[in-house]
Amino acid sequence: MNSFNRVPIGPRSSRRRDVHTWFDAPSNVFIVVMLVILCCSSASASAQEGPAAAPDSPPSVFQKDKTDIAVDKAIAYLVSKQRDDGAVLDKGTDTTMTALSIMAMASVGIQPGDPTPEGQTMQKALSFVLSDGRVDDKGYFGSKDGSRMYGHGIITLMLTEMLGMGGSEEQDQLIHDRCQKAIDVILSSQKEQKPTHARGGWRYNPNARDADLSVSVWQVMALRSAKNDGLQVPASAIRDAVEYLKRSYASPLDRNGLPDKKASGFCYEPRQNNPTFTMTAAGLLAMQVCGEYESPLVAGAADWLLARPPKWKERFCSYGTYYYAQGMYQRGGEHAKTAQQLVQEMLLANQAADGSWTAQNSSERGHGAVYATSMSVLSLSVKYHYLPIYQK
Repeated sequence: MNSFNRVPIGPRSSRRRDVHTWFDAPSNVFIVVMLVILCCSSASASAQEGPAAAPDSPPSVFQKDKTDIAVDKAIAYLVSKQRDDGAVLDKGTDTTMTALSIMAMASVGIQPGDPTPEGQTMQKALSFVLSDGRVDDKGYFGSKDGSRMYGHGIITLMLTEMLGMGGSEEQDQLIHDRCQKAIDVILSSQKEQKPTHARGGWRYNPNARDADLSVSVWQVMALRSAKNDGLQVPASAIRDAVEYLKRSYASPLDRNGLPDKKASGFCYEPRQNNPTFTMTAAGLLAMQVCGEYESPLVAGAADWLLARPPKWKERFCSYGTYYYAQGMYQRGGEHAKTAQQLVQEMLLANQAADGSWTAQNSSERGHGAVYATSMSVLSLSVKYHYLPIYQK
């Protein structure tokens, strides 16, 4: 695998900006000249103060640590699993697994336009997801590969994050068109008549009249990302989703929205009192993605998770660790520092020699190595935080 430089993707408005336009501005040319002068002066001073560097020592962007090396190996594994038609997978639900792989690559700084094997893999993978055979006439991705609303949310989030990063103007336009139709499916599904406790959420099928947190979180993140893109997402959809998230919190809330317990977690469905690691991590990330950084539910969930770190062989560990890593990173401070260290130690200790991960719990083992590897890369990507949806 060729080594790649991780370059922040940055705001969507500047993703496809031609580098030549930067150098066209006189002030920017002046800055470049001054930087060159300063660098030359610094190099001259260094030569006088100490021994010269070995002439055959290549310059490096950064010194790679164990996490960087693990990520490089994981990306190489994903590249090796691409089929001739562009899909990346080793088990079923080809569109969804390919979307997860694309997100994993993007999360560590790879872009479809990169003239590298990784960039070419992303380009082919995007073309596969965007092909007519992957989506129905209404814009729903979940029926073609059997992934239902789970897959639809994942694929939609990936496309909204890749908007403006296509390999051509035509592909960018296709991403935009697919995004808006996919978002419309999510919005329509949210408006289905549901009992009060399920309103604002989503379930397995677009016409479902109940909801659960696991399916809902992917739709919430897709909506938030799409709104950041400037796509048509009413603010009421985000507000209703946040209210659903709050109803999924285990500790009862008083009339002021304050929980009875200082530290508590999120449940799979509202009106339950059995918070789990995976759902608490999912709720923590979703609340912050929606801007609820100062919510007492966010503080309570982060504290609850601090006392309950991920364990490799527990149910849905790969899935939960992804939410945990990203959600605790958003929280910042000691929560972020502790979570990043724990996640790195756990994942690096369980990576296979070929760069992949395979879940060791019965609930995820059957999903294959592409799934677990993509989720692991997304978990480790807090070190780089390139995708806009995961930036603070």
